[in-house]
Amino acid sequence: MKQENIQIDESKIPSYVTRVTSTLEKADFEVFLVGGCVRDLIIDRIPKDWDIATNAKPEEIIPLFDKTIYENKFGTVGVCVPVEEDKGKTVADVTHETVLNVTHVTNDIKYNILEVTPYRTEAKYSDFRHPDEVLFSNKIEDDLQRRDFTINALAYNISKGQIIDLYKGQEDIKDKVIRAVGDPNDRFQEDALRMLRAIRFGTELNFAISYDTMQAISDNSNLIKNISMERIRDEFSKIIMSENPMAGVGLLQKLGLLQYIIPELEEGIGCEQKGAHIYDVWEHLLHALEHAGGKNWPLEIRLSALFHDIGKPRTRRYDATKNDGKGKYTFFGHEVVGFRMTKMIMERLKYPNNITEKVLSFTRYHMFFSDTDKIKLSAVRRIVQNVGRENIWDLMKVRECDRVGMKKAEAPHRLRKYHAMIEEVLHDPISVGQLAIDGKYMIGTLGVLPGPRMGWILSALLEEVLDDPTKNTEEHLSELVKSMEMLGDNELKALGERGKEKKDELEREEVKKLHMKHGV
Repeated sequence: MKQENIQIDESKIPSYVTRVTSTLEKADFEVFLVGGCVRDLIIDRIPKDWDIATNAKPEEIIPLFDKTIYENKFGTVGVCVPVEEDKGKTVADVTHETVLNVTHVTNDIKYNILEVTPYRTEAKYSDFRHPDEVLFSNKIEDDLQRRDFTINALAYNISKGQIIDLYKGQEDIKDKVIRAVGDPNDRFQEDALRMLRAIRFGTELNFAISYDTMQAISDNSNLIKNISMERIRDEFSKIIMSENPMAGVGLLQKLGLLQYIIPELEEGIGCEQKGAHIYDVWEHLLHALEHAGGKNWPLEIRLSALFHDIGKPRTRRYDATKNDGKGKYTFFGHEVVGFRMTKMIMERLKYPNNITEKVLSFTRYHMFFSDTDKIKLSAVRRIVQNVGRENIWDLMKVRECDRVGMKKAEAPHRLRKYHAMIEEVLHDPISVGQLAIDGKYMIGTLGVLPGPRMGWILSALLEEVLDDPTKNTEEHLSELVKSMEMLGDNELKALGERGKEKKDELEREEVKKLHMKHGV
């Protein structure tokens, strides 16, 4: 056993974790933090999860704590530690699939749930997903040798300040390398999801994958077919949400995994676009995704950036008459075809409906607008109606990814003009609808007859309110209506037209301000 004493900032370890480990040690059991939390402490990151391993068996762990959950066949005991203060953690239901370190509320008591697992050894993985048999062990070495990568095969004893490192995990952390424990072929044949995890860790930590580990992924890539789409989706989403999503998706393709997950994306490889595009469809989508990642935009924006042109290879045609007789590729209807393809992908990966609906909407309508000198506000209103007011700015982000994916400027004049037009459409119009009374009230309460005179009165009332908003009361406007009803048609019409001119003037000023705001 190789033991190293390193400097770990134990202030990053929460008190509820040390309460559990000290309780086990006071009962004369051995206990370690294991896996990713140790890796993160070494890297000087705050761990998201805390794994605890011990030589105690479930029947020995459970009596040591007031509240526990034990509903699995792997020996993992969920230890419930009451939260002394509300730290704003997520509330989740406790089940046999409880995720480590969530917070649960029962009978008005809030708990941190920590998973404590006996040292284990594992038998053969017949289904490439789950061990056929799990056996408990008394040695931490047995537990560490079954882990996936050297950077995760680490154990740390808090009370002794001692780290157990059997596979040079600290060295790989220092060198920023992802390396399988032992023979990588064995590790991936045990659990094929580890191939995706290797790429995910690489993208999240900005680590390289060792040559032998990468070669083993390539050799065993077909085994990913044995993994459920839900597990694949979760790892794929983490790759997409990392700081290096372009590199992650590129590795999925290079190592042969993408063909089993999203083969539609590979149709874009070598599919030239020409014209304004300097990249083929595949490279364009990766660069669009990279921009979304660089902006730290949410999952639905990143997925939309990756899928927005996925229909182009199936719609590409060559038109020799275009481009002054030089010919060019066309992709008519690619957004509709891409919508259908994306729908199949999102359903295959079992994404939740709220994410799926947005990605489908953005893929379908990403081709909005063309020439800002010709586009009309009516067209802008239609696109806002299609995607919803609440989603229009996210659609603009997808459009920005599209442009930057063509190596174009992030915010050129055209995009700024789009923003100004959208704001103009979203801007609450100055209208008689803002008045404290309406036509129905005027007819039913004030006895005004419907017709042109009513329209003139409403326009005149609007001018009054625009000059002094404090006059926009039912009582004041009712008195004005009564006095206006005494005027002749010509006088009333003049008042109404003057009110309309006032409204139009203020609208023009608002639009001017919007254009100045966006530099158009």
